[in-house]
Amino acid sequence: MLAPPLDRLGRPLHDLRISVTDRCNFRCTYCMPKEIFGRDYEFLPKDQVLSFEEIHRAARAFVELGVEKLRITGGEPLVRRGLPELIRMLAELRTRDGRELDLTLTTNGAALRALAKPLAEAGLRRVTVSLDSLDDHVFSAMNGVDFPVARVLDGIDAALDAGLAPIKVNMVVRRGINETSVVPMARWARETRVTLRFIEYMDVGHSNGWRLDDVVPAAELVDAVTAAWPAAPVDPGYRGEVADRWRYADGAGEFGIISSVTRPFCRDCTRARLSTDGKLYTCLFAVDGRDVRAVLRDGSTDEDLLAFLADIWHARDDRYSELRAQSTSDLPKIEMFAMGG
Repeated sequence: MLAPPLDRLGRPLHDLRISVTDRCNFRCTYCMPKEIFGRDYEFLPKDQVLSFEEIHRAARAFVELGVEKLRITGGEPLVRRGLPELIRMLAELRTRDGRELDLTLTTNGAALRALAKPLAEAGLRRVTVSLDSLDDHVFSAMNGVDFPVARVLDGIDAALDAGLAPIKVNMVVRRGINETSVVPMARWARETRVTLRFIEYMDVGHSNGWRLDDVVPAAELVDAVTAAWPAAPVDPGYRGEVADRWRYADGAGEFGIISSVTRPFCRDCTRARLSTDGKLYTCLFAVDGRDVRAVLRDGSTDEDLLAFLADIWHARDDRYSELRAQSTSDLPKIEMFAMGG
């Protein structure tokens, strides 16, 4: 068995995000704006998308290299047909020391009412739901398709009923669109006992029109929430945890801030991303991915695959957020939905 690899900055490989589809039923302004990715946009053909068997084989190799957390993403992962079967396959994997994997999924919640129970029965442990406002008008401005908040909330209820907890809810905050929803979202999360995480609007891909003026900084978000409910910072639960955590003084849970713009966390980043078409990216802001699909399909042995992945991680030196300038519009990037966010 290969020793778990460390990258050039001494960071282990601990987390793998697997995109199972590039398709999505939303057109969020920060990911797949409908002006660019409309009805005529051509998504990947089926033969370029990793099969469940290929995803399982790749995931097994990553686990042998030290991965302990698998997160299923998209696009919107719940639009991938037969997803509970993939979850069942992945749930059988065990960490290097024989423990169950932390197997989770990020979703917009649109299909959770129908799929929460089958996913839980297949072995999914918990879910993270993206929800940017409780106000339908504001939410529509963010999701681009006039999808009602009530259906997302119903999906969250279904996930709670299915035992997919603790549930985290991600809210991307963009200046001028939904920053007035910050406190109402925090109030709802406290009452519902879900963990809300605010995400600074960031410059992923070429299509989101990113400007620093659009960013609501982490400090401002913390001030807004703690002015309503006092809270104190909490130490990270593990190395590589991306959210700064704050626990409410009255015991009503906690909230988190993912601040890749104003407080980069590159130095402890332990994540890799496997895209829908089998490219391996070692940073959310990466441009080029390494072709894992080719290795999966060219007759290479499992040992060849392990060596290939280990070599990629050994060579990793990504720290894009720490090097970010005021504007990065001139830097090459890949769209977030293409690699799985």
